[in-house]
Amino acid sequence: MVKPRGWLEWEAEQARDWVYRPQAGDDKYSRGVLGVRTGSKDYPGAAVLGVDAAVRTGLGMVRYLGPRRAATLVLQRRPEIVTVPGRVQAWLLGSGINASTRTDAVTTALTEALAEGLPTVLDAGALDLVSRAIGPTVITPHAGELAAMLAHEAKPGSASQIAANPGEWAIRAARLFDVTVLLKGAVTHVASPSGARLTVSTGPAWLATAGSGDVLGGILGALLATHSDQLETDAASLAPLAATAALLHAEAAMLASAGGPIAALDIADAVPRAVAALLDHWADPGAR
Repeated sequence: MVKPRGWLEWEAEQARDWVYRPQAGDDKYSRGVLGVRTGSKDYPGAAVLGVDAAVRTGLGMVRYLGPRRAATLVLQRRPEIVTVPGRVQAWLLGSGINASTRTDAVTTALTEALAEGLPTVLDAGALDLVSRAIGPTVITPHAGELAAMLAHEAKPGSASQIAANPGEWAIRAARLFDVTVLLKGAVTHVASPSGARLTVSTGPAWLATAGSGDVLGGILGALLATHSDQLETDAASLAPLAATAALLHAEAAMLASAGGPIAALDIADAVPRAVAALLDHWADPGAR
């Protein structure tokens, strides 16, 4: 396969084809079921943010399987969430978890989820388990987290080096770990082992706020769940799905901000409007 020379800025014209619009015969299972193992005693809010964003992106069900306190907070915010094990079609793992302090039980649970071979988003405290991923996988580090992942490799890079040249490092990580990489930053870079190189540059500076990455993880997890059948035979779909998640995240932030400051939950609240705007763009022949 010939790899693209440059980076493609991902826009609504491309992204609209990667948001699933429910059909009349759909039920909650056919619309996608996302399994979520996120949050911890120290950071329970990450679970709330990711789950809320996933639900608002448009899927049939979320199963949250995390710490009791986080589960309580999730149910207070979203009483429709299921908190017992069962069939899922994709996983969101690691947000709000600290790899250096997680328990053996949490590590086992994360590893068992990865062993299912389902489409998976690996974030934060699960990034160190990337070598155990056997299904279609997207990792979502920021520069500091990617630097930690590369610390023991032959060519490590510091967070400042990665931030200065994120595209090169995203490509390098995709090849090294054999996964799709969504490298967060002022410009989001998405690179895949097969050569996809996509950027999203539309987010407002207000998007740099605590918990924003947890919201992005929920959006991406939902998109993987709604495209799980396609991902079984076409792992190359991970890159456009990741870029679409980043675009929806940025658009939701702009809608929530309207020029002013925002918090992470504001971004999640605005996701349905961002999805609707993207689908309306698709429906309007003049927008093509």
